[in-house]
Amino acid sequence: MQVDHSYSRLPSVFFQPWQASPVANPSWLAFNQQLATELDLPAQQGETEQGLLQFSGNTVPAWAKPLVQAYAGHQFGQYNPQLGDGRALLLAEVIAHNGKRYDIQLKGAGPTPYSRGGDGRSAIGPVIREYLVSEAMQVLGVPTTRALAAVTTGQPVFRDDELPGAILTRVASSHIRIGTVQYIAALGNTDFLRTLADYLIERHYPDCSSAATPYLALLEQVISKQTTLIAHWMRLGFIHGVMNTDNTSICGETIDYGPCAFLDQYQADKVFSSIDRRGRYAYSNQPPIALWNLARLAECLLPLIADDEKQAVEQATAALQQFQPQYEAQWLEQMAAKLGISQAVPADKTLIDDYLQLLQQQAVDFTLGFRYLSGELQTGMDNKASALFASPAAFASWRERWLARLTEQALSHNEIAGQMDSVNPLLIPRNHLIAKAIRQAEDDGDLTLFHRLHQAWKKPFASAADADLIAPPKPEEVVQRTFCGT
Repeated sequence: MQVDHSYSRLPSVFFQPWQASPVANPSWLAFNQQLATELDLPAQQGETEQGLLQFSGNTVPAWAKPLVQAYAGHQFGQYNPQLGDGRALLLAEVIAHNGKRYDIQLKGAGPTPYSRGGDGRSAIGPVIREYLVSEAMQVLGVPTTRALAAVTTGQPVFRDDELPGAILTRVASSHIRIGTVQYIAALGNTDFLRTLADYLIERHYPDCSSAATPYLALLEQVISKQTTLIAHWMRLGFIHGVMNTDNTSICGETIDYGPCAFLDQYQADKVFSSIDRRGRYAYSNQPPIALWNLARLAECLLPLIADDEKQAVEQATAALQQFQPQYEAQWLEQMAAKLGISQAVPADKTLIDDYLQLLQQQAVDFTLGFRYLSGELQTGMDNKASALFASPAAFASWRERWLARLTEQALSHNEIAGQMDSVNPLLIPRNHLIAKAIRQAEDDGDLTLFHRLHQAWKKPFASAADADLIAPPKPEEVVQRTFCGT
């Protein structure tokens, strides 16, 4: 296993060395052997007693040099000058066999200098949620942090109730956020800011080093990564829930799965976060909020982009103006593919928007509303799509326009249906199923459903016999709000 600690070589204002707080009686929840193999972790790091002690924070591995990272952030639009890792601990950077670096971080490992009065712990619910959803997102093709291990601590945490404690071991290309850049920029030291920007370029965007204006190129690359990420979220009906700048990864990965959820019935303004009372992070607001966050990054980088402030603002503004056209192009391509359109044209946006409006008007499930469409192209298939609509006539009218559009392609209906089934999942991490798995784990330590969901969501596009994992929640099962766990 190749290990480095490059972040610890940055100036001391970026981090503080720290140690995890030992826990009473750790036990395994899950271990991701596939990911461990990709990272070249030795076998003894797996589901062993040694691995358990390491991933619970009870021992410090020989390859670790633990630290907590400093960062700031806009939380629901309000700036907080110092946040930092309040319950997370960066152990090391692993250099995988593909040459790429990955952070290994414990989440829920106890109080840190940045805990702001919190206990630094995590309840078992958020650990289960992040483990399940992050690994499902990986299979669904979404840039994401990964879950390497999850353990229970054998001691309670206190939120609204007393709950079992747990720790997640998270893997990311890095844990640097827009909030990290905000924190360093606020120090007013241009040398520190340039050091961080150079580190980002070297680690994540090496092509920028040869650009005429490297720091403007860095901003442009981060913008491009975010457009791709948000387009992925929108095509799947995923709601992050807390898109603060401290939860926005500089390398374009989904990070910090708190009150996240996938849409059941399509509702453009759907909110899941229990603390998002004004709908700032609603499903449809995710693209403009991503741009808002990127604007905060651009403000930080202005001193590096150009010596003349007016020139720097003009160049950064021009870069930010590329977000919307880039996003719209990716959204159109991905949403058109969900309808079986392989070469999208601008006119297809109307067809897509009309279908989304139809889904919303008739309270149709987002995932099945797209997945079952392919059955309309295959002989002998049940008309599951039309059965989703309370007013089949409205669907039939849209269907006629859709089929006419597909005839413009030199593909058979069966070929189009196959392509649609490869991009429209049948199984997604349904919020009510995650909630049920969490309740079972909290109440009696039963992990049966947790493991079943983890296995099922590894094959989201395949036909599944488990009807209870496909079907939307019954009215009494609907989860309206989720929580971040802090």
